[in-house]
Amino acid sequence: MAFICGQLEELYMSCSRKDMNDTLTDVLLAACVTPTLMPDRLLMEHVLLVSVLHHAVGLEVGAHFLETVVRRFDEVYNISTESKECDNLIAIVAHLYNFQVVHSVLIFDILKLLVGTFMEKDIELVLFVLRNVGFALRKDDALALKELISEAQRKASDMGTKFKDQTRVRFMLETMLALKNNDMRKIPGYDPEPVERLRKLQRTLIHSIAGGSDLKLRVSLENILKAEQVGRWWIVGSSWSGAPMISKQDETTAKQSDAQGQFSHKVLELARKQRMNTEVRRNIFCVLMTSEDYLDAFEKLLRFVSAHMEKSFNAFYAVLGEKFCSQDRRFQVIEFGELDKPTVRLLRQVLTKLLKETEPEEIASIFGRISGIPKLGMLREGLKLFISHFLLKNSQSHGPTEHATLLQERAQVATKAMETKDAKLKL
Repeated sequence: MAFICGQLEELYMSCSRKDMNDTLTDVLLAACVTPTLMPDRLLMEHVLLVSVLHHAVGLEVGAHFLETVVRRFDEVYNISTESKECDNLIAIVAHLYNFQVVHSVLIFDILKLLVGTFMEKDIELVLFVLRNVGFALRKDDALALKELISEAQRKASDMGTKFKDQTRVRFMLETMLALKNNDMRKIPGYDPEPVERLRKLQRTLIHSIAGGSDLKLRVSLENILKAEQVGRWWIVGSSWSGAPMISKQDETTAKQSDAQGQFSHKVLELARKQRMNTEVRRNIFCVLMTSEDYLDAFEKLLRFVSAHMEKSFNAFYAVLGEKFCSQDRRFQVIEFGELDKPTVRLLRQVLTKLLKETEPEEIASIFGRISGIPKLGMLREGLKLFISHFLLKNSQSHGPTEHATLLQERAQVATKAMETKDAKLKL
C-alpha cells in the first residue's frame, strides 16, 4: 500500500490534479461498484488508498471521490433493481467514514433518508451501515443515534403490517438497541478486527504526512447533491460553479444566493449590519456565528482560508509573501527541521523549476548570496540536505533520464555555490 500510494502521489505531482482525480475515481468505481456484492475486505483496501491520498495529496482527492460516489448512490437508489450496486456504494461511504475521510454528519443524513423511506431495501441498507460503523457513530454523536433509533421505532410501529417478513424489521430494531446499549455481543457478524487492522496501517502511513491532523470532510448529503448550486465550500480553494451562462451583472446576486444556501437570513443580516461587505468577510463571519464550538469553527475556517491547496498559481500570495520578506528578514528563512508535507511539496516544486530552467551562472549567483554568512549557516545546511534528500534521491521521477541528469548537474552547481565562501572562511 505504501508503495502504491507513493507512486500515485508522484503522478499527482507531475499530472493535472483534475485528470488524476477523474481517472482514479473511474478506476476505483469500476473495480468496486459492480452488480454483485463485493467482498468487504476488497472495498476497505480501495477506500484505504483514497484516505491516504486524501492526507498526502490534498482534500480534493477525497472530496472528488466522495461526491462522485454519493451522486452515483443517489441515482442508483431511486431505481428499483436487483443489482447490488447500491449496497456497494453504501459500503464505500461507510468505509470513507471508517478511514476518517468524511464526518458522521453525512452518514446520519443517509440513515435518515433510508429510515424516512423505510422500504425492505432500506432496512437492509440500514442494517449494513449500522453493522459496519454503528459503534463509531455512537461514539461520535450518541444523541443523533438516539434520535435515529426513535424515528425507526416510530416508523416500524406505523408500518407494522406492511411487511410480509417482520423478522427483518425486528432484527433492525434489536441491532439499534444493542448499539444504544453498547452491547456488541448482540450484533451477529460484527467483527471490528479487519477494520482496526487496516486503520492501524492507515495511521502508520499518514502519521508522517499530516501529523495525525483531522482532515475529515464535514459535509451533508444535501450539500453534496446541490454542489452545483451552493458551491463546494468543503474543498479548499474551490470556486463557485453555478449556472454556466450567468452574466457579470448577476454575479453579486449569485454570490449572495450562494451564501444564503449555507446560512440563514438572520445571520446574513447580522453580517451586513457588521459591515461584512465582501464574500470572504461574510463567509468567515457566518462560520464563526454558526459553528457548534471552537473546533467546528477551526475546521470550517481551515477549509476557507488555506492557500497551499489551490490548484492554480495566484499572484496575490507571491506579492503578499514578498511584502512579508521585505518587512522582516525572519520571514525569509524556512525552518527545515519543521517542514510539513505541503511545504515539502511546494519547496520541491519551486527548487526543481528553478534548477531546471535557470542557467548555471544564474544559479551560482542566486545560491552564492547565502554563502559565507555565519548566521545563515543553518539555512545553507538545510537547503543542501533538502536538495540531496528530496530532489536528487528521487531524481528519476522527474521525467526522462536527461532531465534527471540535468537536475543533478544544476543541483551540484547550487551546492558548490553555497559552499564556496564557507571554504574561504575556513582557510
